[in-house]
Amino acid sequence: MKINDLLKSDKLTISFEVFPPKTESNFDTVKEATEEIARLKPSFMSVTYGAGGGTSKYTLDIAKNIKELYGVPSIAHLTCVSSTRETVRERIREIRAAGIQNIMALRGDIPRERANEDRSLWDYRYAVDLVRELKLSGEDFCIGGACYPEIHPESADSREDIRYLKEKVDAGCDFLTTQMFFDNNLLYSFLYKIREAGITVPVIPGIMPITNGNQVERVSSLSGSFMPQRFKSLVDKFGSSPAAMKQAGIAYATDQIIDLFANGISHVHVYSMNKPDIAAAIMSNLSDILG
Repeated sequence: MKINDLLKSDKLTISFEVFPPKTESNFDTVKEATEEIARLKPSFMSVTYGAGGGTSKYTLDIAKNIKELYGVPSIAHLTCVSSTRETVRERIREIRAAGIQNIMALRGDIPRERANEDRSLWDYRYAVDLVRELKLSGEDFCIGGACYPEIHPESADSREDIRYLKEKVDAGCDFLTTQMFFDNNLLYSFLYKIREAGITVPVIPGIMPITNGNQVERVSSLSGSFMPQRFKSLVDKFGSSPAAMKQAGIAYATDQIIDLFANGISHVHVYSMNKPDIAAAIMSNLSDILG
């Protein structure tokens, strides 16, 4: 199933994100974790892509297994920055051969060793370049893209960020998934701005359950996400107790999701990564709401 078809429904849904193993030795452990999440029957699951394409084979293996064994629609992430056109086209052929209909088209992180190169010489510099490549491929993929309610870290301001986002959507993105956020008002403001700018594709909010106090600093440094005082107080109170922090973090994420549903959002994506217990807890908390 294509994700854009699923998003046409007003039925409330939850989807989850998982990541492939970094090495073959970890494949079975990761596969088992992703299968546990698939058994929860989320609306779909997305599978991330290793830096530089190092885990691209595992991405497809996991995405294909989820789809074929459990009937859960899957999205394969694909990054392009610093990759050659030949490499990206080969990846596209592999995704099609695996029977995957959905691709999350991302720029990806720039490898540290290539940070000082002249990027004008690269085949792909931005995610929009990959979206255009996918459209030119002639394959009928459903294409997703990323967006940032709190502005992309490399954008000068929100106007510039939204201008580039519209360029990506106009190039062929069928839907957008947001970077994590911890204050729903940031999302509501963002949605108003992009609709005013003429971006009308579905936007799926991305929620990250913070279940470990050590995650806070890491998440903040990587994404620059605003941490509201309510969330900071939660971490201050429960961060030193792993069990309490896990329960509180799941409750906070659940509360965010319920508020989104109550305010007209029908589809929410959860960055549960490879943690079936967290995914199951959230699904349980929402069991009667999801119906």
